[in-house]
Amino acid sequence: MTDECFKHPRLAAIYDPLDPDRGDLDGYIRMAEEFGARRVLDIGCGTGVFALLLADRGIEVVGVDPAQASVDVARGKPGSGRVRWICGDATALPPLRVDLATMTANVAQAIADPRTWRKTLRGVYEALRPGGHLVFETRDPAERAWEEWNREDSYGVTEIPGVGAVESWVELIEVSEPLVTFRSTYVFAADGQVLTSDSTLRFRERQEVETELAAQGYAVEDVREAPDRPGKEFVFVARRP
Repeated sequence: MTDECFKHPRLAAIYDPLDPDRGDLDGYIRMAEEFGARRVLDIGCGTGVFALLLADRGIEVVGVDPAQASVDVARGKPGSGRVRWICGDATALPPLRVDLATMTANVAQAIADPRTWRKTLRGVYEALRPGGHLVFETRDPAERAWEEWNREDSYGVTEIPGVGAVESWVELIEVSEPLVTFRSTYVFAADGQVLTSDSTLRFRERQEVETELAAQGYAVEDVREAPDRPGKEFVFVARRP
């Protein structure tokens, strides 16, 4: 299931202004350079921020996301014609041969169903050329990031051109490890509309992820720290032999 914040047209349109600091993508840019990637599959591309950063560097990019509203936002951005956009998911990709596949931010954790996760890993494996890499991040469950997901710590008001002021905050709904569910609320000052979006993330242990990668044929080359959240996340670097 796709969260409302990605599939509702009004929420997809304000996703970028509400999260303008994408310094978390710098590490992925560096890894694309490290692996000499010329063709990249961006899984869960959302509104296309990372895909367009890669395209700006002359990299051929395929962006895949199940939320049509988010893909529409991506397609409306300058330079979007350089990216191949697909509304769908990695379990049923067209024939591809890419050097690098990525799942940035919450993408890997948002694939909460174990069967869908395994099918995603297999779909990506088939899309990679031999020697190609899959890179993604996931939070360390031991850090219990959800303890900071509350209205007091997350409340903000953002003035968005053409939209007006938008209040937003996050509230924890349920913790049933390894699953954590939270609700994002958005209030549009222009007309008073209130929209909510419930999200469920799966917090996988490092060994669990390594075992699942190996079961799908990957060689786990490295498990790194996320530069923007040192000590709080695992960044998996897996290769198709």
